[in-house]
Amino acid sequence: MKYANKIVTILGARPQFIKAISLTKAFQNNLIKEIIVHTGQHYDYEMSKIFFETFNIPEPDYNLKIGSLSHGAQTGRMLEKVEEVLVKEKPAGVVVYGDTNSTLAGALAAVKLKIPVFHIEAGLRSFNRNMPEEINRVLTDHMSSLLFAPTEEAVKNMKNEGLTKGIVKTGDVMYDTFQMFKSRYKKHSQALLCKYGVKKKEFGVVTVHREENTNDLGRFNSIIGGLKLILKDGIKLIFPAHPRIKNIVPQNIENLIITEPLSYFNIQALLSQALVVLTDSGGLQKEAYFHKVPCLTLRDETEWIELQRCGANMVCGAKPENILKAFKSILKKEIYFNEKMYGDGKSGIHISNTIKLFLKEIK
Repeated sequence: MKYANKIVTILGARPQFIKAISLTKAFQNNLIKEIIVHTGQHYDYEMSKIFFETFNIPEPDYNLKIGSLSHGAQTGRMLEKVEEVLVKEKPAGVVVYGDTNSTLAGALAAVKLKIPVFHIEAGLRSFNRNMPEEINRVLTDHMSSLLFAPTEEAVKNMKNEGLTKGIVKTGDVMYDTFQMFKSRYKKHSQALLCKYGVKKKEFGVVTVHREENTNDLGRFNSIIGGLKLILKDGIKLIFPAHPRIKNIVPQNIENLIITEPLSYFNIQALLSQALVVLTDSGGLQKEAYFHKVPCLTLRDETEWIELQRCGANMVCGAKPENILKAFKSILKKEIYFNEKMYGDGKSGIHISNTIKLFLKEIK
């Protein structure tokens, strides 16, 4: 098959592979050759061959196996290894996703070699510079030639920082993935409800993984205290525990159902039947919205401001009394879920077409 251009995509963890699904397929349809580099940033519990077969996506061409290190050491190691790949492959452009150390390292390696950077999920801001993710987002945006913004809010954020060129509002690639596999979620849901002994709209889903919540044991225990208050209301909570925190999650709290990490399809199946979501994950905040489920954000801010504004998401921090108050408040609200807030489910196509045109113009 003849390819017009070659792109290198830098990915660091399973959620980024899931984000990349629709764009990878769109690249194939546009005859753009994609070289996928997995930095191995995060320990991953589901990146097996079955994972790639399930989504019908190619396995990475390179796995750098960087692993867990301090932020500086990890980013530096990635920068070195990604640069080696870029020198060898000589791509016309580099695609990066989101806000991880892999994102920043991929963008830095590319821009130092004068290769255009294309940032997916550009423009997101929590306005908390103490978060490593916020630094990664801002720096990557200011290095990128094309800035693919999922929402109007993201576009405004970049313009407020003086970024004017290369901004394209595309919708959200995660919404693409959600739409692509929506029919599968229901197939999984009933078996999961039986497995965990819960009923539709009578349970919540909890995830906690961000460093601000897990590295501070006092804050983590405060969140657990909030969950205990909610559990007194008779609701059950399903808590898939990230491998990094399984040793600090209490195992004996009544109606708190601790599970192993769940696959993408299983977590979506649970979300489709849940009453509420409590999370510090940016991705899960959006996925809750896709399923029309209210969400409590266990942080002091969110990058998904539009979810807060429409009332579907309440930022409640880590104090037990605030978590309980938000829980009671959000369940009383009438929330309007706008199905077009995150685009038309064709963001990958829009992004691929824009990149193809950009590469044609710079030849």
